[in-house]
Amino acid sequence: MEFSVLGPLRVSEQGHDCTPTAPKQRQLLALLLLNANQVVPTSTCIDELWENSPPNSALSTVQSYILQLRKALSTVPRIGSAQAARGVLATRDGGYLLIVRNDELDLKRFAALVREGRALLRADDAAASAALGDALSLWRGPALSNVQGGPVLRAHVAGLDEERVSALEQRVDADLRLGRYRDLNGELSVIAAQYPTHEYLHAQLMLALYRSGRRTQALGVAQKLRQVMHDELGLEPSPRIHDLYRAILLCDPVLDAHDGPDTVFARAGSAPVRLSDAGPAHRDSMFSAGPADRSRLRQSKT
Repeated sequence: MEFSVLGPLRVSEQGHDCTPTAPKQRQLLALLLLNANQVVPTSTCIDELWENSPPNSALSTVQSYILQLRKALSTVPRIGSAQAARGVLATRDGGYLLIVRNDELDLKRFAALVREGRALLRADDAAASAALGDALSLWRGPALSNVQGGPVLRAHVAGLDEERVSALEQRVDADLRLGRYRDLNGELSVIAAQYPTHEYLHAQLMLALYRSGRRTQALGVAQKLRQVMHDELGLEPSPRIHDLYRAILLCDPVLDAHDGPDTVFARAGSAPVRLSDAGPAHRDSMFSAGPADRSRLRQSKT
């Protein structure tokens, strides 16, 4: 049996799709799956299904949805009966408990692979990258993309997306340390477009491009990030992005180390600059150079 939440909600066994079709039942099942093996209070179910406007019949309606979910589960071959379904979707004091094996829920498998990958980071980056890559491959699109979520699910989905991006960042950092720059350029270009104001992902793309010999494109990524942040948020990129841009502009040797943005951020702000390495097309850039650097850049150009 397989429960899937990392993408469209799906319940299946041996190719047989058992996913509820009624929107509210689907919403309630998603809530129970995201809290698998934990009691979900009835009050939380009501908050999720009706937010600030529960009907007078909310409690009895939730009970009806639970009965309908049990009926759907009883048709799954592994469960096979109404009595067994009551053991899988159990009533507990003040709430409901959906019992799911770890290998049955993609979210549980994702979490286990992420833990494995994070434990291997730096000690064995190749194995870490493989484990994190396997975790990310479980995603089939945005979490619960076929469920109309209420306030509780929306918070869960936002947290899942953060976990996905964090795992991606760590996998890319491992690949950067392994020198897989050219392999990353296409993937990171697509991801940066999906997250147009996410600084760390853009920093990773800048490093991958620079280390692939594409310095001009790396500088262009920072310039585009600055424009998007200014237009959409009214903000400037952080000082760390400015430092990274400046290091790329000046071909700072700190960029040559096999490492990810975090380490480069720490070094770039204090590392000595090599103005003689700045190409003529970029010596007058004002993106991140401080007043003293601007003066020296102008002098180097003349």
